[in-house]
Amino acid sequence: MGSGTRRRHRWAALLGATALAVTGGGALACPASAEPQQVDFATHCVPPPIAGIPPIDGTTTAKIAVDNAAPKVGDTVTVTYTVVKPAASNPVDIALPADIMTPTGKVTLGGVQTGDITVAGPKKNDPVPGKGAFPSFSMTGTFTVTTPGAITLSPGDYNIHTSYLLELDTPCTVTNPPAPVSETVTATDGGQTNNRAISLGTASGKPGDSVTVTGTNFTPGAAVSLAGRAGAAETADKGTATANAQGAISGTLTVSDKATTGVVAYEGSAWSDSKGAGPAAYVVIDDNTPLPEGSQKVNSSVKAGTLSMTQAGDTVELAAVDYGKGGFSRGSLQTVTVKDFRGGPAGWSLTGKVTDFAGPGGAKIEAAKLGWTPVCATKTGSPSTCQPGSPGSVGSAGATLASTPNGAQTGGEFTVDARLSLNVPAFTPPGTYSGVLTLTLT
Repeated sequence: MGSGTRRRHRWAALLGATALAVTGGGALACPASAEPQQVDFATHCVPPPIAGIPPIDGTTTAKIAVDNAAPKVGDTVTVTYTVVKPAASNPVDIALPADIMTPTGKVTLGGVQTGDITVAGPKKNDPVPGKGAFPSFSMTGTFTVTTPGAITLSPGDYNIHTSYLLELDTPCTVTNPPAPVSETVTATDGGQTNNRAISLGTASGKPGDSVTVTGTNFTPGAAVSLAGRAGAAETADKGTATANAQGAISGTLTVSDKATTGVVAYEGSAWSDSKGAGPAAYVVIDDNTPLPEGSQKVNSSVKAGTLSMTQAGDTVELAAVDYGKGGFSRGSLQTVTVKDFRGGPAGWSLTGKVTDFAGPGGAKIEAAKLGWTPVCATKTGSPSTCQPGSPGSVGSAGATLASTPNGAQTGGEFTVDARLSLNVPAFTPPGTYSGVLTLTLT
């Protein structure tokens, strides 16, 4: 092979395998629905510097599918992110071989649960003709449902890694994040509320000291793991306890890892939001480090508090409706103030459920007729951000009023309200109807 031919093939490898050509512009959002939607969004792609080609602003067409659109809290959902049409095509006349592309990317969660899911695809693609469009590819990943309510999924950034003579990357980012919603899943709490709670015998100690961990509302007879936490990650400190017939635990945990900032307890061998409690804040005080001559060590501590809520009142008066007409009886929830002074990575969830509305002579209005539109506000300076639940029926099964996600640092003060509306049937017997709306903070 002559030197000119070798240069031509190497140039094709550097450009064709990784460089991008615009295939469209602008963004077109499709509305979210119960079925996955194919959406278009503006994308900014940066070829490898060695290719000598400027960034490309084009349009990506993609869709997201899930294996379970109605999961329960604690379920693991598998997500498939398919790039139907990348913002790229082969800019040269020479065809590119098969199986040189390895895609990775992210899916953005919204609604009652936020964050990014990492997804990856196999190293597999059809040959790309000269000047032909890059092929479609799919990537998969998983996430665990932590909060009941509607969770939206939007396509995120993706990267095309090519292995053809050289290992090169072409990252493509969403120009105006987040991209349009492609899929929505509706999570339920499965009728179970996690009321497990723990407390510590002391909030601090030297490396190697033991701390007493007590807890309530665990499954009777269950093996319970005790562990140190540093943010959202577990440390090397491990212990065990067993729940008694009443679901109470009492155990000791030796804390030697200086990174430990909290203690958690959970049923089984791996942390689960549905079967765990904590973190309870703990400070490791290291007094073993020698001090320079003429210096003094000054110690202080921040005491962890509790997760609590208060209400502005315990009675809500809804507006009357006319017999024979019916309609919506409206009012406002008494304001709820949530204070999360625990520290650590755990968020919280405020849920509500209501009984049937009992009236005169055995008449009733079903619990499912009560709907709400939640709102919540976060006090300035709070590490967490309050997220309102989805508008809809409250019912006897319950719904989420507000929540904050897990994170490296959480806490703060929040006010939660909701517009209430009771859909009263037209010929409901006249009289006063009362139900009990129970709010639970976990």
